[in-house]
Amino acid sequence: MGGLSIWHWIIVLVVVLLVFGTKRLRNAGKDLGEAVKGFKEGMRDPDEKPAGQLGNERSAESKEQSERDRAEH
Repeated sequence: MGGLSIWHWIIVLVVVLLVFGTKRLRNAGKDLGEAVKGFKEGMRDPDEKPAGQLGNERSAESKEQSERDRAEH
């Protein structure tokens, strides 16, 4: 009871291969790798500001524009 031996893992691997097939597993691995790569690139880019900060800047700009429009009229 308890741990699984190497034979249990081999049987599980064979069943997974039979159910999903090698092509589908290869595509899933490729998609997962691309997702991880994209996530890492997103974490590395310090120049881009988070969406919350962009929204605050836009609202501040629109407030300034509104004040300028009011001052003109």
